[in-house]
Amino acid sequence: MYAISLGEDGAELRPLEVWHAAELLAHMDRGREFIGRHVGLPDVVADLDGARAWLRSYADKRAADAGALHGIWLDGRLVGGLLFRVWDTPSGVCEAGCWLEPAAAGRGLVTRGLRVLLDWAFGERGMHRVEWHVSSANGPSIDVARRLGMTREGVLRENYPHRGVRTSTEVWSVLAPEWRAADH
Repeated sequence: MYAISLGEDGAELRPLEVWHAAELLAHMDRGREFIGRHVGLPDVVADLDGARAWLRSYADKRAADAGALHGIWLDGRLVGGLLFRVWDTPSGVCEAGCWLEPAAAGRGLVTRGLRVLLDWAFGERGMHRVEWHVSSANGPSIDVARRLGMTREGVLRENYPHRGVRTSTEVWSVLAPEWRAADH
């Protein structure tokens, strides 16, 4: 399968597929607590069956042109991922997301990978709007939105119950004309 280089540090963006279930589980085990601070993915990928089922759900989304899943590998090891959680071709709107294990944080991997995916979404697929939904408490993810030139549109106050606590979600977006006009 393909691998897209994300720079000189050995980072690559690749499809994350069902046959990666054991690798995904090992990655999740390395970063379970860190990743789970803001997203529920570690709760879904709790064992090998959960990893397979989640990966299969994205394979089904990809087949229906309703979502996509990519892994971030650093020196041959899965360290995080990027996804289009929602993909609506008729409306031209999608929602991107991410996660990283702690050892991969702070290296710009998400920003670099999302630049590749946003170029593809706007350029190849003709999307008009990419959204970024992020916990108000997740500063690094908010910083990614800023680096990508997204606009903060608002806050959904206490809309998401995460591990027994109501959290607020910020909605950020970038439009195709803004993306094309920016210097990436």
